[in-house]
Amino acid sequence: MTFMKTILILGGGKSSIFLIDFLADTCLPKERKLILADLNLDQAKSKLKNKPNTEAIPLDIENENERKKLIARADIVVSMLPAIMHPIVAKDCLLLGKHFFSASYESESMKSLKSEIESKGLLFLNECGLDPGIDHMSAMKIIHDAKSKGEKILSFKSYCGGLLAPFSEDNPWKYKFTWNPKNVVLAGQGTSRFIEKGDLKFVPYQQVFKRIENIHFDRLGEFDGYPNRDSLSYRKVYGLEEIQTMLRGTLRRAGYCKAWDVFVQLGLTDDSFQLEMPEGSNLRQFLNAFLPYNKDLSVEEKLAEAIPDMDFPTFEKIQWLGFFGNRELPLTKGSPAAILQAILEEDWALNPEDKDMIVMQHLFEIKTTEGIKKVSSSLVVFGNDSIYTAMAKTVGLPLAIAIDLFMDKKINITGLHIPVIPEIYNPILTKLEEFGIKFMEKG
Repeated sequence: MTFMKTILILGGGKSSIFLIDFLADTCLPKERKLILADLNLDQAKSKLKNKPNTEAIPLDIENENERKKLIARADIVVSMLPAIMHPIVAKDCLLLGKHFFSASYESESMKSLKSEIESKGLLFLNECGLDPGIDHMSAMKIIHDAKSKGEKILSFKSYCGGLLAPFSEDNPWKYKFTWNPKNVVLAGQGTSRFIEKGDLKFVPYQQVFKRIENIHFDRLGEFDGYPNRDSLSYRKVYGLEEIQTMLRGTLRRAGYCKAWDVFVQLGLTDDSFQLEMPEGSNLRQFLNAFLPYNKDLSVEEKLAEAIPDMDFPTFEKIQWLGFFGNRELPLTKGSPAAILQAILEEDWALNPEDKDMIVMQHLFEIKTTEGIKKVSSSLVVFGNDSIYTAMAKTVGLPLAIAIDLFMDKKINITGLHIPVIPEIYNPILTKLEEFGIKFMEKG
């Protein structure tokens, strides 16, 4: 007798579209049922497209009783909710004996459940998306291969970015939102930590977008790479405790970081206090509120004085957003960061015909018997349109493939994991290549 296995997806944000499509397509032939629980029922139904063995359910995730009743129906629970909700769902899964999957970073709260997860023989897999996710898997494949040959990793730098495909770069920033806008506006806050040539390096927020590295991709050109918050913790995760250089970073098009740093230096990305601009205020007045008073200078002149290294490409980017004109603010109350986000959401929204792009590059220096070998491994993925984006593809497919492999017993492990072991990453990477998600290696 065949028993129906049920997969429950909580939340249906943009990044879940490929996850849902992949899992929905496996339901009928593999005797599975897919339930999509979302606050917006109509949205959930539209994503399932009336496929067999699928069900859409409205859910207020904060309703504990309803949440637990729904989780009790499932064999596997996939959380695509905001990261703050993952530990809550994970504890429900632990209580009810359900496997748990997410694409988000493994929090300290999640790690505290490790022994209990193991004792119950469950699999809790986190960080199985793009970044984190594909970055781990592709890097570990190279690291494990080098170690198997007796080679030593001396340096490892890894950069990833969600950007516009070149044919959709229709503004001076060469950028639009393909991910959570708030995360983009608040990017880099805190102190970045990494190690370089054996020296620990700490980069405070006001220096992050100045401390950039040029990263080159064949046929795509130059990019700015800036350091992520914490690269040091990944030394242990990757088994590279003695490595001399290790840095994980984010990619933007060349020139973006210098212009974004203007907002950082002025305080427009500050999310720590609330302000209230007069109703009807415009962008010029908002910018002027963060500049020194000088009745003899224009806003443009005051900005040039405040940012001594201002060049024309940077000025052009600020001008293109309308900060020197009379365009009315879309939001007048909130933190500076919230108001800036509201401005950018108007200008950096994807048009229906736009296509995005994921770029990732690993840079290794490896000590071999023949000397120091430099290896670069690069990934470029293009989206189909503004709905089926490269971001959605690279976040959703690794997670979907992992779930499919686990239910087919091709991933046959339990415990708390991220995809850094061959049993997980090898079959996922192999399957991803069928979807055009493949690294090109040099060196």
